[in-house]
Amino acid sequence: MTIRDHLERTFLAREEVDLTDGGIVKPLLYLSIPLIITNVLQTAYNVADTFWLGRYGTVEVAAISFAFPIIFLLISFAIGFSVAGSVLVAQYIGADRESDAEYAASQTVAFSILSSLILGGLGYFVVEDVLMLFDAEPAVVAAATSYMQIYAVGLVFVFGFLMFTALMRGYGDTVTPMLVMFVSVVINIVLDPLLIFGVGPFPELGIAGAAYATIFARGVTLAIGLWLMFRGYRGVRIRLEEMIPNPSYGVKLIRIGLPASFEGASRALSISLLLFVVALFATPVVAAYGIGTRILSVIVLPAMALSQGVETMTGQNVGAGKPDRAAKANHITAAVIFVSLTVVGLLSTLFAEPLVALFTNDPDVVDAGATFLYYVAPTFGLFGAMYTYIGGFRGAGMTGTAAGFVLLAFMVVQIPVAWVASSAFGPPGIWASFAIAHLVGALGTALWFRRGTWRANDITGGGGGSGADSDSPLDAGAPSDD
Repeated sequence: MTIRDHLERTFLAREEVDLTDGGIVKPLLYLSIPLIITNVLQTAYNVADTFWLGRYGTVEVAAISFAFPIIFLLISFAIGFSVAGSVLVAQYIGADRESDAEYAASQTVAFSILSSLILGGLGYFVVEDVLMLFDAEPAVVAAATSYMQIYAVGLVFVFGFLMFTALMRGYGDTVTPMLVMFVSVVINIVLDPLLIFGVGPFPELGIAGAAYATIFARGVTLAIGLWLMFRGYRGVRIRLEEMIPNPSYGVKLIRIGLPASFEGASRALSISLLLFVVALFATPVVAAYGIGTRILSVIVLPAMALSQGVETMTGQNVGAGKPDRAAKANHITAAVIFVSLTVVGLLSTLFAEPLVALFTNDPDVVDAGATFLYYVAPTFGLFGAMYTYIGGFRGAGMTGTAAGFVLLAFMVVQIPVAWVASSAFGPPGIWASFAIAHLVGALGTALWFRRGTWRANDITGGGGGSGADSDSPLDAGAPSDD
């Protein structure tokens, strides 16, 4: 039996695991476990870059700290399209409208490619000016600019691969993206040290080498993803004739996806604005901030994966007219992830210094990074519960509500707290702002979800409701099976 056969037996295909009927836990696990692995692999890109660049120089690690939020700001637009495509596909599948799902997938890929080309071209020319706004050391700005310009040129590959994983997830297949992501990470991990340090016939490119490795790996796996989707492998199928941009459908995708883009942009913008505060301190603090946020992103991966799983389960069950089942999936997942990540967070505080030391041997950076974990790690569970309910809001089509809570937690609460607290307590004040934001976000999303207002949304195109969240994602102008 091949590895692929074994994985397919372990993680069953959509036809074998019905997300809209039967128990809740088993299908959610079948959906989410590959997502967790995929997100771990996704983060391996950033971890590999940080690991090798940390051994190349402190300036390069600091540069990555500045580049990361800008990258996330760029791909927040891809997040919007991917959420729109995933929710459309999930709800069409739940409503047994296969041709609509295929049309939604084709249009999502087409518009994501167009938007990535435009954003990548714009980003290439403005990234240096944006980075200079942070008032960082000139060497850090130069290194970050080099990385970001290469990334901007290859943005189409990043967007395209995000679309592939989101559309497959909406259909209920999370195994195939996991396998393709594994290929991508292997390519990146192999190329990173070769291009950064200049091993054998490869030139020493430093931070630019890390960017080239990432973009090349994304390009290869996007080609694989497109081939799979054109074949219609395991459900999701795109058709060339249906990829001709339909302006009315583009408006629909933007209306659904724009709040999700705003959600991602708000999170990225909050990290960027925090950098203005962090940059007031020495370079080791900036490097510790970058390492600390990377560790945070790794440890909360199960929460992000389960959020995506809940999004798909909510979407398919809402499409099938089963909101009670969708609500149960949200509550069970939020409780489990809160307990699990709280335990992991408390354990992380016991090993804070060794964790940070994996990424740097600078004692000042290790000390600052460990302090970050002392403040933030105990609230990992709150972050997880918050994003579980955000996934539920997205799956129900309430992308505006999801974006609103991210804005509340990370812009309205965290930024002012960080600014005021850092003036009084130094870097620990910044770290404390993370914990406060997680608490506000978890309580807000849980209480709002329990109000049940998402149940009243018209998500089948039958009329009723008002505003962006109440319009049906199913009423998108695509050819219908009905």
